[in-house]
Parts: sequence; C-alpha cells; structure tokens
Amino acid sequence: MAAHPPPHLLAVLAAVLATFTFLAPPSLAAEPDAATAEANELFEKHVRPTLLEHCIRCHGDKKQQGGLRLDSREGWMTGGDSGPAIVPGQPDDSLFVQAIRYTDNNLEMPPKGVLPQTTIAAIEQWVRLGAADPRTLDASGEPSATSSGPPTVEQGRSFWAFQPVQTSMPPAVNDGDWPDTDIDRFVLAKLEQNGMTPAGDATRLDLVRRVYFDLIGLPPTPQQIEQFVNDPSPSAYADLVDRLLDSPQFGEHWGRHWLSVVRYAQSSGGGRTLLFPEAWRYRDYVIDSFNQDVPYDQFVREQLAGDLLEYDDWRDRRRKLIATAFLLLGPTNYELQDKDILEMDVVDEQLDTFGKSVLGMTIGCARCHDHKFDPIPTQDYYALAGIFKSTKAMIHSNVSQWNTVELPLDPKQAAERKERQAEIAEVRAELAVATKAWVDAGGMPDESKGKQVRSIDRKSLPGVVVDDDEAETIGEWMESTSQPGFVGRRYLHDSAAEPGKKRVIYRPQLPRSGRYQVQLSYAAGPNRSTRAQVQIRHRDGESTVKVNQRKTPELDGKLSLLGTFAFDVDGENPPQVTISNQGPQDGVVIADAVVFISVTTKDTQPVAEQPVDPLAEAEGKAAEAALAKLKKRVDTLTGELKALEKSLPTAPKVMATADDPDAGDIPIAIRGVVHNAGPMTPRGTLQVASHEPFASIPAGQSGRRELADWTCDPRNPLTSRVIVNRIWQWTIGRGLVSTVDNFGSMGQTPTHPELLDYLAASFVENQWSIKTLIRKILLSRTYRLQTLSSAQTDPTDPHNQWLSHAHRKRLHAEQIRDALLAISGKLDATQAGPNLREGTRSEYGYKFTSTRRSVYVPVFRNRLPELFEVFDFPDPNIQSGSRNVSTIASQALLLMNHPLVIEQSQTAAERLLQRDLDDDPARIRFAYRQVLGRPPNEDELAIMFDFIDGQQDSGQRQAAWTLMYQTLFQSIDFRHLN
Repeated sequence: MAAHPPPHLLAVLAAVLATFTFLAPPSLAAEPDAATAEANELFEKHVRPTLLEHCIRCHGDKKQQGGLRLDSREGWMTGGDSGPAIVPGQPDDSLFVQAIRYTDNNLEMPPKGVLPQTTIAAIEQWVRLGAADPRTLDASGEPSATSSGPPTVEQGRSFWAFQPVQTSMPPAVNDGDWPDTDIDRFVLAKLEQNGMTPAGDATRLDLVRRVYFDLIGLPPTPQQIEQFVNDPSPSAYADLVDRLLDSPQFGEHWGRHWLSVVRYAQSSGGGRTLLFPEAWRYRDYVIDSFNQDVPYDQFVREQLAGDLLEYDDWRDRRRKLIATAFLLLGPTNYELQDKDILEMDVVDEQLDTFGKSVLGMTIGCARCHDHKFDPIPTQDYYALAGIFKSTKAMIHSNVSQWNTVELPLDPKQAAERKERQAEIAEVRAELAVATKAWVDAGGMPDESKGKQVRSIDRKSLPGVVVDDDEAETIGEWMESTSQPGFVGRRYLHDSAAEPGKKRVIYRPQLPRSGRYQVQLSYAAGPNRSTRAQVQIRHRDGESTVKVNQRKTPELDGKLSLLGTFAFDVDGENPPQVTISNQGPQDGVVIADAVVFISVTTKDTQPVAEQPVDPLAEAEGKAAEAALAKLKKRVDTLTGELKALEKSLPTAPKVMATADDPDAGDIPIAIRGVVHNAGPMTPRGTLQVASHEPFASIPAGQSGRRELADWTCDPRNPLTSRVIVNRIWQWTIGRGLVSTVDNFGSMGQTPTHPELLDYLAASFVENQWSIKTLIRKILLSRTYRLQTLSSAQTDPTDPHNQWLSHAHRKRLHAEQIRDALLAISGKLDATQAGPNLREGTRSEYGYKFTSTRRSVYVPVFRNRLPELFEVFDFPDPNIQSGSRNVSTIASQALLLMNHPLVIEQSQTAAERLLQRDLDDDPARIRFAYRQVLGRPPNEDELAIMFDFIDGQQDSGQRQAAWTLMYQTLFQSIDFRHLN
C-alpha cells in the first residue's frame, strides 16, 4: 500500500489545484432522446413482463396491497403507504428497487423469491434513465391518448432502417476547398444546409493524443509526440494512422469495444454465480480478429455458426469453435430447476444480444406479444428462437453447465495422442486379462487408495452370496449403476418414494444349519438413508439392524457387518434377510447383495481342529505364490496404465456450441409462458428485413448457418449499417444513429442518412474491412476538427449532431487505468492467455492486482474494480453498445485517494527523477507531455516550479513530484481528449 504524503504538502497541493484553470468540457451526459429510447426498451423487455408476472396481482386495479399500484406510471410515482415506489433517476432511493434487491429483510419483493440478477440490473438501469413508461407515448415520444397497435411487416418496410442500402454519391458543396475526403463532403453539405460552418482544425498536439487513444487506447509518450509534431512529411499523419492500425495494441483496444457490445464477462451472474474459466479464449479470438482485420461478415458468421463452417486446418477449426462462445457468455442462472424455462431464458438472452449487437433491433420485446413499436411479430421471435433452441448451449444437471467441446490438437500432438491411445488400449486389454486371472484365483480388487471398483464380481466374495436380482421385491424399486461398489450388474434403490411400503427379501440356500456372519453390500452415497432397516430372521426369532448407507462399508469398502446369527435351514424360521424403507427415512434406501459366511459347522459348536495335510499345505503355499505373482502383474500393468494416461496429450475443453440432436421448430409460447404452447412456428428470421424466403434448413440441423448467411448477406439492410455506425461512434464520439443498439422506431433516425449508407456500401465493397473504414474516417478532415468548449458551441446544435467540431470525449475507465500504468512504466505488456489467478474458485473477494492492460482484467458480473465502477464501465449483465458518461464526486475522490493512483504517481515521480533531464522546468514539461499530451503554459509552469522548488528536503521533493503527478491525473485534461 502506498504511503500518503505529509499533511503540509497536501495543503500546498490544494493551493496548487485551486490555481489550475483547465478548460471545462461541454456536457457529456447521455442525450435525452437516446436515454428515453433505452428506457423504453428496458421497460418493454424487462419491466413490463416483471410487473405482469410478479406484481400486478397484489398491486393492480383489483387489489392495492399497502395502497400501492404498479400498473401505471402514476401509480408507482404516487406510491402507497410507504411513499413513492420509484424515484426517477435514483434507483438507490427507490423503494421498488430496494425491495427487488432483497437486501432488507423487511422489504423483499416478490415474496416467492428474488428475481434474476439480469432483471434487477435492467430495472435499476430503467430507473436510472428516468423510469419511462412507453405506454403513454407514441412512436415520436410524444404523449398519446390512443394506440394504433403494432406496425405490420408491410408498414415496417417503408421505415428507413429496412430500406435497402443506397450507394450515395458525395453531394456538391459551396466551399469546395474545405473537404479532404468524400466523408467531408457529406458533413459539410449538412452544415451548409443548416447555415453552419466547420470549426478550425485540431492542433498537432491535440491530434496525436486523440489518434493514439482512439486507435490503441494508450497515451503517446513525449518522444512519440515530438516525433509527430516535428515531422515535416505531408504523409506524417497518414503514416501515424497506418502505424497504429498495424500495432498489436490496436486489437486490444478495439477488441474491448466489441466485448462491451456483446456483454463479455468471466462469470455467469444469476443465483450461484459460476466462473467461466475458458472465456479468455473468446476475448483473445476477438482481439486477434481485429488485429488481423478479419472481414466483419466472416467475424459474425464465425460467432453465430463457427462450429458448422468449413475450416482450413486445426488452427482455423480452433478459432471458429472458440468464436461461438459469443452465444454462451450471457448472464445465466444455471441453478434454475425448470430446465424448459432455463433454456428459453438463455435463448431469449441470445436473441437479445444478437439482435442489438448485430442488427440494431430489440427482438426480445416480441417474446410475449407482437413488438409494440417495430414490425417484429411474435412469430418472427419464435422463428429465430427455434434456431437458437436447436443449438446445444448447456448440459443439464441440478446446476446446469454451459456446453463444452474439445479443441483440436496440432498435428504433432494429435499423432502422439493417437499413438498413446493405442498403447493405453493395449495395456488396458492386458490389465483386464491379468485382473480376471487374479480374481479367478481368489484375488480381491485393490482398494488401498479408497477407490471402489464399479462392479464387484460375486465370485470374488466368500460364503453364500444372494444378489438383488435373486431376491423378491415388493413395491417399485429402481435399478441403478450410477454409484460404484455394487455386486453384480446393478443395485436397487427405493427413490425415496412410498415410505414403509417397499421391501427386498433375500432367502439364502445355506448348506447347513449353524452360525453365520451376515454382511450387507450397498453403494454408498451422500443422498443415502442413515437408518435403512434390515431385518434378519434367524433360529431364535428376528433382529433389526439400522444401517447408515452414507458411510462407506467398513469391510474393505465393500461390505458392512450386520452381526453373527444362528440359522436353522430345516426349522420353522428359515433364513431370511429383508431390506425395507420402513420407519422415518432421511434419504434413499439401497438394496444390493447379502453375504452369509459360516463360522461353525454345527449349531454353536466351534469347528474341530483337523490334522494338517502336508500335501494340502504345499498346494496352498503354491497357490499363494501364484496369486502373489498374478497380483504383481496387475500392479505393474496398473502403474503402466496410469503413467500412459498421465502423459496423454489432452485437448482443452472450451465453451462452444453444437447443433442439438433434437433440432427442430418450436411453438409460440403464449404470453411468453414456456409451458403454454401455441402454434408451431417454422424457423426463420425477421420478415421485414428479408429480401427473399429464408433458406431451407436440413433435417437435424439448427439453422444457425442459414441465419449467418442471411445476416451477412450484403442485401441485408441492417448488418452493415449497424457496424459502420458503431465504428463512427468509436472514432468520432457519437453515432450517426445515436441509439447505436436500436435502429427501430423508438431509436433515433440518422443525422446523415446518405453518409450512413455511403459508409455501409463502401464498407461492403471493401470486403467488410474494419481497418479500411477506420482509416477512411481518421483521414477525413471531419475527424481532425478541433473541439470547442460549451461556451463556443452553437446553441441551435447543443449535441453537435451536425459535426461542426470534434466531440470532446471522456476516456473510458480502461483507458484511464491503462494510461496511469503506462505513464508510471508499470504497464505489463503481456498479451493473450488466461488472466484469473491460479486457484480462483469464485469472483467474491477477488483482488484485482494485475498490471496488465484493462482488456485482460477479469470482468465479473457481480464484482468489478473500483475504478471501472466509478468511471462508467458498462454493466456486463446487460448488452450495451454505448456507455453512460457521468460526472460525480466519487471520480475526483478516487483519483485523489485510490492506492492505484497514488502508487503510479510515486513510481512516475521516481522514474522522472532518474531521467537525463536538464533541470526542474524540463522535468515539469516532460511530465505534462506524459500525462496531458501538451506542455504547460507559462502560468502552470511557474506555479509548479514554485511548488517543487520550495521543497528542500530530498524526501519532501520526492513527495512534491508525486503530488505533481497526482494533480495532473486529477485534471480534466487528463480524462478528456481535445
């Protein structure tokens, strides 16, 4: 933990901070229209279904428990006996949110149990965005007294997003000297149309910092800044862009963009949150795809259907399998016991992510009813849902698990594996022969290490053995072989049903009357009864023994001793043992074999001593020697087998999809209720965005390959538009369609529709190359415009939608963290590979101590680093292509007090003092270029120099330089790009 500086230096720091006059940024809050659109979507997909299913029964028009109604905005705003249920914009202060969080024992709703974490997160975000109720709005967002109903597919085809992409020609402009590219002509034409002119160009200092952060997410070093600023070549800027596009750090930064869009995380969230130990492979796949400039249509195909695509070699097969984790990384409550509901919840989440991330459509809103705002009938939802339902996404158990597949090995490993498997098969065959010979000679399977053989050969047991298949059964007993350690081919269990009515009766054929030790075989297990009743009928009457079948049998792990009893084979009470589920039971009762071992030859008299037979004794010793030799052979082969199995090259198992063997169409679920089946729906896609009938799906296949073909068809009006709009947002700072995840009627229309289509068409023409499009945008004069303060912006265009100047962008949380580490010299440049500390079993209590780039920091659904939480890292429980940008006090407090910031300030100061710089003013200038990308102005230099020069003691000077870095890290200019 870093030490804090002395109090007197903190006082000086406060004075220094008070003199700084950094340019205040214009408002960076989410635009009201985009926020309302997101809130409306959250209401339709999460809030309305939750209210209908869990709340309206007690808080609707027929009943208002606690005086509260939740069937209208007026109801929850007025509230009940405890006050308003929802405070728009403030989820922490909203009683409704407090109740569904289940953190207050006196306020827990719904009463039947806590909601899924994804639902709670969605409701929190809905409240945070203002708790909009779209039932009171029309398609334009204005109040509406009536509703005309959902739009039809035919009506929807006239909407701009479903029109074919047009190849637009760059328009003519009045100022022909200003544009450098076709992009500039589109932008300038719109400015001129609105009576505006573009601002001036950004300075080289501002531009180099902007380009570095936009392309690789890291600050340029002072040397890199100097190199660009002083490069007289006309191609200096283009060369810089190309150099950064080719950097491996490009994929790390741009891959993080995509990971946010597709709700990437390394834990499942939900009830018992589980870790996704192999999720990092998908992260590396994404980073590598951006670095290799994999065509976007191929990128999408692989994520939807990589397991079904042809491949060139084992490497290609690997990456395509890994890509399908896209469908499996969502927040899922794997504990849900109704597996039909669980599967459809996963399908719904997959559809929601696919719809928003790739198509810009809120498909999930059509699960319960026709989409209220877009031309997506419920039939289309279940046509798509049938494709994902036909995809194997999980393996069911009490707590289900995501589906996994083995990755192919490289040719050398594969050949070694094949050779080793042949050796293993050979040794196993030899071991089987040797074991049989040993057992036939009287040997017993070795259980010295506490391991049970799956089945015990009855011939290996002494005495008279009566197995369950020779016994009489009363009641319905279930056959099983799931637990090892049973005799013969099976054992029986009562399935904990019909207590007191089930019995298994064993009647041994004993060779003579006398005393016998009675032993019981059972396959122990954690769900067994601790008081299974066993009744032994013997010569003197009947005895009852209660057996704890959870414990491993005490005799060699096979048999449990019931006692020694006298039996009369010809008397009135012939030998009999009965196992029953009588009496109060606390688990499953097991019935397997009963063994009778004679301990006398006649009644209770001991066996008379027999004279020693030398020949028999010799034969016995020979038999013992032979048995020992056979045992040694078994042990040798067992050791060889273990060594071979240990050396067998193993293929890693990764989360990936496969086609379900029961692939087929599914019925519509009436009102979204899985068990309320309606008419069957043929698998397909969105009718409104389809140019021809959906391709026929071969029998036994899911249809994901056909879905991928439809999605990536250049004639699809959505796919290319959505991704170029995202790329525009990630470079310019605001999408041409500001609601980047929603191209529907509740989203925003494009500010420059012709430019959007021009970019989409050229993107496809350039083989769906993301790097080509980024380069095209960055080389435009539009990208190179200067930023303006809020006082300089045109009041008629407060959100700069006409692009008269550059958007001033706040660094993402990851960029802030990476910049701190890069400036201090502590950034670990290790790329790719696992990122969870060895031995991690849970996200709770995880310590985020890594100094690798933020893209490699674990993303858990219930736990994030503090810096991520404070600086608006996207909630991994919800798909989101745009981030909130807040300005709150905790951000300043974190930069002042967090150990990460203090430690990096100290380290940066230490390294600065070790540099070969002339004097303190030179060091101050260097630090400014490091942190802010610019030199200090005269006033800043004078203030900082006086502050540093005033500290004479070496320790105080070190602390002063540390405080200087802290001051710079806290400044607005560090967190924003000009």
